[in-house]
Parts: sequence; structure tokens; C-alpha cells
Amino acid sequence: MTHLLRTKTALATFAGLSVVGTLAGCTATAGSSSAGASGASGGGTTTTSSNASYKDGTYTAPGTYVSPGGEEHISVTLTLARNVITAMKVITVKADPTATGYEQMFEAGISGVTVGKNINSLNIGVVAGSSLTSMGFNKALATIKADAKS
Repeated sequence: MTHLLRTKTALATFAGLSVVGTLAGCTATAGSSSAGASGASGGGTTTTSSNASYKDGTYTAPGTYVSPGGEEHISVTLTLARNVITAMKVITVKADPTATGYEQMFEAGISGVTVGKNINSLNIGVVAGSSLTSMGFNKALATIKADAKS
């Protein structure tokens, strides 16, 4: 009986270590950085190696993403000065009641993770608990980069 108990304990320990090892493999790798995690004021940016140059000015572009309620639309307006975002505004179309709450959190948190940052280093992830809205934001950001290219 003691041998059986030790075997079960060893298997349980091994299984637990396997899960921990698997989860550890999901962490950020060298070459990327995170400006925060999800949360009320958190947000994520992933750095990229682009050194593109953009014209100073204010740019607006639409973005879309799919939520469980269907396609959602956002509008991103940002101001650039020497490749640095100096102002940011995101407006969402409040069509789906569930998406609306996440979009409002995103709108409230996006400036905190973008203003003062180089546009070349942005790829927004979760912002203030909203993960899908960032997909539409990143699409709009790609359009703005194309429009602002020097």
C-alpha cells in the first residue's frame, strides 16, 4: 500500500511540473516587451524592429474586428510628431451591448499605452480588459502608417 501511495504522489508531482513547464513556455520571449497586462489600466505593446519614418500630422483611419455579437467598427485618430504619438482618440460604434462595455474600457485605456510611444513600436494587445477591440485598432494603425509614410 505504501508503494502505491508513493507512486500516485510521484505521478501527481510529475503532472504538476509538466503543467508548470508548459505554462512557462507561454511567456514572452526575448525581443519583445510588454507595457503591461490586462486590467483596468493595463495594456500591451509589442516592439517591432521597423525604423520607418512618418510625416508629422493628424491621421484618422477606420478599423474593424469580429466580436461574438458580429462585426464591430472603430475609428482611430492620432497625432504624430517625429514618429511619436502625441495624441490619441478612439471612437467605437456602440452596436452590440456586450462589446460596448469592452470598447468603453479600451477607449479609456488606449491613450495610456500609446501617447508618448514611437509608432514603430506599437502592436496593441489587451487594453483595460478588452482583447478584441485591439484587433480593429491594429488594422486602423496599419492604415495610418501607410498614409503617413514619408
